[in-house]
Amino acid sequence: MMPPRLRLVLVLLLVVFNFVLLGSLLLGDRKDPDETAASESVFSGAMLPAGIRAPDFRLRDEDGAPVTMAGLRGEVVLATFVYSTCDESCGPQLQLIRRALDELGRDIPTLAISADPRTDTAARARRFLLEQRMLGRTRFLLGDADAMSPVYKGFFVQPQTAETEHHARLVLIDRRGFQRVGYTLANTSSAGIAADIRRLQAGS
Repeated sequence: MMPPRLRLVLVLLLVVFNFVLLGSLLLGDRKDPDETAASESVFSGAMLPAGIRAPDFRLRDEDGAPVTMAGLRGEVVLATFVYSTCDESCGPQLQLIRRALDELGRDIPTLAISADPRTDTAARARRFLLEQRMLGRTRFLLGDADAMSPVYKGFFVQPQTAETEHHARLVLIDRRGFQRVGYTLANTSSAGIAADIRRLQAGS
């Protein structure tokens, strides 16, 4: 026959085990709040992998003025990729940006990076921005193929070629120079972009 003291110990161990098991079942599906916050995006666009800096560059805009990524540090920047002879996606890209800036209520540094250095010239770039009613609100960045190559690589963008259509995408860059949110024409809205700009400006 089992001694009373040993029986009591076994009963207590069984009670503790049941509590632990019940607690595991009740809490098993709950996530740590910090882990949940990190995994659930607060942005309208697609969050990009952490730690990817926008490539540094030194290009010139449609007026010949130099533009560097380092010179824009401290501001939220919107970048897109277009070319001046485009008759498909490029116009809608800039119109989406124009509506987003209108909804934001003020302009931010906005870069239209040449996706086709073979054909883009300063005159064509100015005309394109004028046609899209974005002259003065967007800087069209130009450079030769050698200057543009690391820019495309750093933004993970396919430029326009004779065989391949360029990537029609937009990227939001935070104040520290990191690429944070990406968009395609199919997965975003001007209101969503404006809201994401506000979140980044607020320090998200």
